[in-house]
Amino acid sequence: MKTETIQELSFMIILHAGNARSSAFEAIAAAKRGEADEAKAKLKEADAAFLDAHKLQTQLLQEEARGTTSDMSVLLVHAQDHLMTAMTVKELAVEMIDMITRLNRLEETT
Repeated sequence: MKTETIQELSFMIILHAGNARSSAFEAIAAAKRGEADEAKAKLKEADAAFLDAHKLQTQLLQEEARGTTSDMSVLLVHAQDHLMTAMTVKELAVEMIDMITRLNRLEETT
């Protein structure tokens, strides 16, 4: 695989990871406003962006398994870092939204 192709795929992973991260933070904000349906929709957007990023990541992994990629790219490492960070943000967003929802329910009953 050409270096330019690896760079292009790396930038696309960064793009999709960034979109997923943004959607996860938007989900938290929606939950804080009491907009549970909007929060769920934003989490679905995050999942869709992760799926796009994972498809690209899988393509790179398959190319490497075939032996067509050998050079390690700092840009690719950076893309992987973005993806893993965004995944962590999304996982924490799910937990935070659950806590916010429970807190909102408790406040409604008092």
